Amino acid sequence: MIDKFIMAGPTALHVCDSQQGDRCVVLLHGYLESMLVWEDFIPFLYKEVRVVTLDLPGHGISVVAGEEHPMEFLADTVADGLRELGIERCTLVGHSMGGYAAEAFAERHSDMLQGLILFHSTPNADTEQKKADRLREIELIRADKKELLASQFAPKGFAEENRRRLRDRIGQLEELTAATDDDGIVALLRGMIERRDMNDMLHALQVPQLFIFGRMDGFISVETAERLAAAHPQAEVAWLEHSGHMGFWEEPEASERIIRSFIGRHGGQEMTPAFDSSDSSAR
Repeated sequence: MIDKFIMAGPTALHVCDSQQGDRCVVLLHGYLESMLVWEDFIPFLYKEVRVVTLDLPGHGISVVAGEEHPMEFLADTVADGLRELGIERCTLVGHSMGGYAAEAFAERHSDMLQGLILFHSTPNADTEQKKADRLREIELIRADKKELLASQFAPKGFAEENRRRLRDRIGQLEELTAATDDDGIVALLRGMIERRDMNDMLHALQVPQLFIFGRMDGFISVETAERLAAAHPQAEVAWLEHSGHMGFWEEPEASERIIRSFIGRHGGQEMTPAFDSSDSSAR
């Protein structure tokens, strides 16, 4: 994996690129994360496909580009970065907030997509309650209480049954939050508050789609996930039975098999019937 900075249009972007493979998968991290969250997951994929990870602007060591980072800005930055790397088409995997950026990418740059995977993410806009929660997070950041945000947020990402086993991962998330630029966190929170509902876009999108949900997700309830699955018959749906919101850490092997199966069947091919998996339930 080659770690470097590139210019994605006018934006300096920190990327990591395996550089090898006819097919490409791009992994977009979530809120209060960086591309480091994919570090142990990449080896599951890079022997068969080219893998690109990056720090979305405002997180990791990519730049903060303004007071608000709309999802459209993130999408265009990713697209410019891929063009700079010589990548014409990819399968885009968006975790949580990364899924919001991936949806904006799909709307604006669908010609560059071979497939779209929303990993613990949804096309729904924020509810009024969720917007209020994000505004409170901004208040914590501005009051210099980022450590409180980290201690509240990190454990909730994991199924309760996994928290003891993965306490080092919880600590890693807390460290990533502590290292994230305050202005970057606020810019992305504002961008998430303002994002639009993307359900109609997904219905119209002529690209293979996959939702991956966790049965024990503390951020996306099973009821919400089931409603989304029913509302999007054009998409495949896979369930991680023992995961919360961090499936690539909680059930990495099952996550890898689901993603590799999807990429293998939709690497530039037409949509095919949904798969079966012994590690997850799928529609």
